[in-house]
Amino acid sequence: VQLQASGGGLVQAGGSLRLSCVASGRTFRDYSTGWFRQAPGKEREFVAGLRRPGSTRYADSVKGRFTISIDNAKNTVYLQMDSLKPEDTAIYSCAADSRLIYSNLPVPSAYAYWGPGTLVTVSS
Repeated sequence: VQLQASGGGLVQAGGSLRLSCVASGRTFRDYSTGWFRQAPGKEREFVAGLRRPGSTRYADSVKGRFTISIDNAKNTVYLQMDSLKPEDTAIYSCAADSRLIYSNLPVPSAYAYWGPGTLVTVSS
């Protein structure tokens, strides 16, 4: 499966963005998905994950502000980001795997498929 993330950009603190991750080659219906981010000089970190059929998990730093969802008809996973903070600035990437268990949602090495990231910049 090939993944492509989009929707990044420049936004002021307190604003919102919605990232999209489109899958081609296979349907997202068969996969669990995750969003990760990497800020300059920092390690990749888990943001949100969705294990089929519908369990979600969020990093504590984004809980209550970010929402992961899926549109099966469009074969797209979304990350709605509200109340953005400057510390949310990073490159955001989506990942997928067909055999994830819930406890592995935050683990990057558990995902077989990754797409190129999209840059999110939050200004103060």
